[in-house]
Amino acid sequence: MGLRSRVPRIEFRISIANPSTGMPPLAPPRRSPSLISLELSGSPSNQKLAMTHSAPLALGDVRSKLTFFLPPPNGEPAYQYFREVPPGKLRRNSVDDPRDVVIHNARGLEDTLTLEVNGFEFVKHTSAETEFLDEDAITTRYYAEMEALLRDHTGAKRVHVYNHIIRRNYEGKGPEVARPADRVHVDQTFEEGPATLRRILPDEAEELLKGRVRIVNVWRPIGAPVHHNPLTVADYRTLSLDDLIPVRLMRAEAEVNFFNIRYNENLKWYYLKEQTPSEVVLIKCFDSAVDHERARLCPHGSFNDTTSPPDAPKRQSIEVRAFLFD
Repeated sequence: MGLRSRVPRIEFRISIANPSTGMPPLAPPRRSPSLISLELSGSPSNQKLAMTHSAPLALGDVRSKLTFFLPPPNGEPAYQYFREVPPGKLRRNSVDDPRDVVIHNARGLEDTLTLEVNGFEFVKHTSAETEFLDEDAITTRYYAEMEALLRDHTGAKRVHVYNHIIRRNYEGKGPEVARPADRVHVDQTFEEGPATLRRILPDEAEELLKGRVRIVNVWRPIGAPVHHNPLTVADYRTLSLDDLIPVRLMRAEAEVNFFNIRYNENLKWYYLKEQTPSEVVLIKCFDSAVDHERARLCPHGSFNDTTSPPDAPKRQSIEVRAFLFD
């Protein structure tokens, strides 16, 4: 077929037998008589894009936008202010880069995805906490539950949960309500992992850093299965470290550094469809062990699932961050 146009053209030709000719009654054929011809521009990238968007999705997979990152156009290091922005400064100097991606449903694949290989893992765990409204109960009972879970599941000799964040997708509640994080990111850079440990456990940090140190987040829905803004995680094996862009985050109490992610079509994304409060995601954010066979981190974020019922409950979640020591 000649390549005559830059705009894809889809042509349908359907031949239907006329019942008046005496032929058998019409019935849905096993093989469609439709002829579909698709003309693409000569660009290989355009052909690949068109075929990606026309390919059928597996059950539960979704096609959605994820927000990636473009470095500052003036070449300066990327920064972001958390709350107060100094006069004459932008809140952040990077550029959003929304891209269409396919996000794969991990239902049925849970046993094949692991923290050490892929950088994330789906684990069944029922908590005694359900509403997560009592701060004292969270920092005592729930932290203890998560430390036990991580010790049992990873074999770490010691686990120390050091903070948490609750996200409730409520409209009009003000800045004190954390909403789902829509830009894909990693919570710590390779340098920030040890720096965080020195802030949290200053008297023990140097000795602990002589062994293996990991930072693992545990993400759990609150109250109902997730329909809106599900969490998505990327397979570390499909990540290029060149696409990790460090960003300096200025908070009132401290300056921290995290990674934003540059778009790469090779990244493979997963989510757990209708994840329940009894299903958690373990997300590796830092690992001091450098091993080509081992995941060091996991890009993650949230996305808009257009297949979700519009009247489903808004997403609520709790995420704890923990040090694991071997």
